[in-house]
Amino acid sequence: MAVRRQRRTQQERSADTSERLLNATIDLLHDRGLYRMSTSEIAEIAGLSRGALTHHFSSKEEIIVEAVGYMLRKVTAGLHEMAEGIRFSGSSTDEIVEYLWRMMNDRLFYVTMEYLPEARHNPEFREKIVPVVKEFHEGLNAVWAELAAQAGVSVDQVLVLMNATMCMFRGMIAQTTVKDDPAYFQELLQFWKGQVRREFNAVVASSPVIRRAARS
Repeated sequence: MAVRRQRRTQQERSADTSERLLNATIDLLHDRGLYRMSTSEIAEIAGLSRGALTHHFSSKEEIIVEAVGYMLRKVTAGLHEMAEGIRFSGSSTDEIVEYLWRMMNDRLFYVTMEYLPEARHNPEFREKIVPVVKEFHEGLNAVWAELAAQAGVSVDQVLVLMNATMCMFRGMIAQTTVKDDPAYFQELLQFWKGQVRREFNAVVASSPVIRRAARS
């Protein structure tokens, strides 16, 4: 006897529709750019009617804000998972730098470059984006804070390495828009891993050990 599938609730169907629209928005931000995409294209890519889009989102700006938040929260969750992994299993600066490069280069910063000009010139848009961007930065801080705790050093010194790494990667990814040379960027990545490794080891060697509080 065939098992009868349970029908999804209205809330589940609505959540699925929203997710399809948000994913389509991210795809178009990356592939077409903020100023070249339209709400009609978003609906088409999502396989939905434009009416379904306007039922969930009142404007192009609203769906872009929600899509950016959706993307950043997923990335932030991954950062907190990595921080937890460092807490229990340890890690190295090389592994962290490699992870952050893959994260930033996997559409994240390309999409960021699309919405940053709008955030600069549109105060209301910026105000909506800033809270979720802060959550993302807290996720980054958590990763490096766990690395500092693992080594028993001040987190402030280690966060300088994190900020320098993120600035380095933003510049590298921006350059890929006019320079298609994977070997060049791989060489830079390996160079930066070495720089961070040496700087981190110097911090460890020159710092008094800070004991982590016992985990309850």
